[in-house]
Amino acid sequence: IGWQNKDAYGNTLSNRQRQKMQRLRTWNERFRTRNSKERNLKQALGEIDRMASALGLPKNVRETASVIYRRALEEDLLPGRSIEGVATASLYAAARQAGTPRSLDEIVQVSRIDRMELTRTYRYVIRELDLEVQPADPESYVPRFASDLELSDEAEHRARELLSNAKQSGIHSGKSPVGLAAAAVYAAALLTNEKVTQAEVSEVANISEVTIRNRYKELLQADDTSPAAGAASAEVAD
Repeated sequence: IGWQNKDAYGNTLSNRQRQKMQRLRTWNERFRTRNSKERNLKQALGEIDRMASALGLPKNVRETASVIYRRALEEDLLPGRSIEGVATASLYAAARQAGTPRSLDEIVQVSRIDRMELTRTYRYVIRELDLEVQPADPESYVPRFASDLELSDEAEHRARELLSNAKQSGIHSGKSPVGLAAAAVYAAALLTNEKVTQAEVSEVANISEVTIRNRYKELLQADDTSPAAGAASAEVAD
């Protein structure tokens, strides 16, 4: 609907006709806005569902991510940002809130955006929506890594102990929670005589073997609950 108050012949509309046209413009704009948001939301929810499925995230995480995205859309946070970016940031935040976090690298692997855009958009979304997201706990990654590597309950428990000792020693500060979890799982497997290679842990955790080796040494040095830790540490030094 044109903005000029003239008919098809160029004649000026009467006051009554102008009022009618203004009402039509208003309704037209409302329908356009609503349809645009509905298309936007449909695309975003499809992205969230696709990524969550690829990452093996449960239904409650998908639902939380959808709620976060809807809030971002309602509060007009999308201008200047991509639908994919906000959808990915919403899923990343939802996974952390639910205690089933995925690393940035894991999220980026299944997303259509790069790491820089994800980091920037994530920070923006949690700030603007005032979301409460606790720092990722290394222990929250342990069950998934142990399951993927088919480790025993004993090894998983031992990995948690290693991380707990590391936290008490303060060596976890400033280090990647994913790297610490991966190293703890590898060290625990060694301490419980379960055969797992650094390469296998690296693939499951999507972290470099160098990081695993570095964190692994630190975890064993911080661990003083088992004589086997000293032997394993000596093995690494060799």
